[in-house]
Amino acid sequence: MTRVVHFEIEAEKPERAIKFYEKVFGWKVEKWKGPIEYWLITTGTENESGINGGLSRRTESEPSTVNTIDVPSVDDFVMKIKSEGGEIVRPKTAVPGVGWMAYFKDPEGNLWGIMEEDESAH
Repeated sequence: MTRVVHFEIEAEKPERAIKFYEKVFGWKVEKWKGPIEYWLITTGTENESGINGGLSRRTESEPSTVNTIDVPSVDDFVMKIKSEGGEIVRPKTAVPGVGWMAYFKDPEGNLWGIMEEDESAH
């Protein structure tokens, strides 16, 4: 079986995107020491489930994949996203038996989902 092992975010202004993800989600972003302009994103510790990713300068106009971020409270993160310049494009919605989700665009226009696990959601 294959698994998703990395995600990438593109940004017209990488510094603005880095600030957004560090402030909203507490991710650690470090400039890669490789031959291209690229930043490595650490989203959690080694013993937590999930994946890490990267950030580069935008090369295309539209995202092709929507990744979803697990959060403890969709309501709290909707407020954080808005306060840091993000835009909610699909408000909090129940996924029956699974939890709550919402979609947002970061200040660079990248589309993401956020999901709060809650089996009682309906």
